[in-house]
Amino acid sequence: MEYRLLGRSGLKVSTITMGTMTFGGVGWAKTVGDLGIKDAKKLVDMCIDAGVNLLDTADVYSQGASEEILGEIIGGPRKNGVLIATKARFPMGPGVNDVGSSRQHLIQACEASLKRMKTDVIDLYQLHEWDGQTPLEETMEALDTLVRQGKVRYIGCSNFSGWHIMKALGVSERDKRERFVSQQIHYTLEARDAENELVPISIDQGLGILVWSPIAGGLLSGKHRRNQATPEGTRQFAGWTEPPIRDENRLWNIVDTLVEIAEGRGVSAAQVALAWLIGRKGVTSVIIGGRTKAQFKDNLASAELKLTDEERKRLDDVSLQPLMYPYWHQRNTASDRLSEADLALIGPHLAK
Repeated sequence: MEYRLLGRSGLKVSTITMGTMTFGGVGWAKTVGDLGIKDAKKLVDMCIDAGVNLLDTADVYSQGASEEILGEIIGGPRKNGVLIATKARFPMGPGVNDVGSSRQHLIQACEASLKRMKTDVIDLYQLHEWDGQTPLEETMEALDTLVRQGKVRYIGCSNFSGWHIMKALGVSERDKRERFVSQQIHYTLEARDAENELVPISIDQGLGILVWSPIAGGLLSGKHRRNQATPEGTRQFAGWTEPPIRDENRLWNIVDTLVEIAEGRGVSAAQVALAWLIGRKGVTSVIIGGRTKAQFKDNLASAELKLTDEERKRLDDVSLQPLMYPYWHQRNTASDRLSEADLALIGPHLAK
């Protein structure tokens, strides 16, 4: 297992993070999984034994049940340097203030998460989604307070747009508050939208990237194929709608390429998709989830899979998205003055 620095921090995390959305099975999360303590512990132990040192959850996963199960498994004095990441922002009660990124909700949510997970500190506390109704000054001050109180060690965000992140970083710098060390985003071979703004920002501003749903909810696992019925037991069979697929033919072209490469290497398509992501510029760690040991065993093996330049090029070419404005204009007129962050998006298009 490889370990990488999380953004500009001195914290090293494994290139594979364990996701725990499958713990609990309450409400909407039941579609993803409904693991209890016994089965969840087997998977946690398996990941830790493989070298995974970061476990990611959120208060909204099964309305706190995921955190509670994680607390039962690793609460109290932690062994093997295990790190816990969780998130807050979504509704956790019926009250008008039981949601959002206000000082009221974040501090209340953090204290509740600490209690559920039976721990004194959260290693990475993340804003789960943007809140356009709370001033960022209030949000960043609340996060800064949690760090100063010793309840949180590092802070990050998830599902922010580019301008949201830059505004938050600007507020942190101006007001001398703690700054984000990472962002958790959706980024896959099928969905490369993050390369427009989020990946370049991470490279330029020194943010770590944690990738959620790195095989697109199982769509890139090789189980789903062109002109075949949706397999029973999968998220899509149960009605899961993320990520949205805007070009089905493009998806199947990507899957076909994944399967061809996987068969040539004697591995699964999921491993190839994960290895592609782990090798992308700016990516720190990919978050894997599942319900069985077989799923985790397969996904964990991607940490050791090194794709060749030719394999990467095939995957890059079949999944490359057209440049949006102003990037196509920058490719045409500013190619002599592009930074490393610019080239993360525009570079592959320069030879075309």
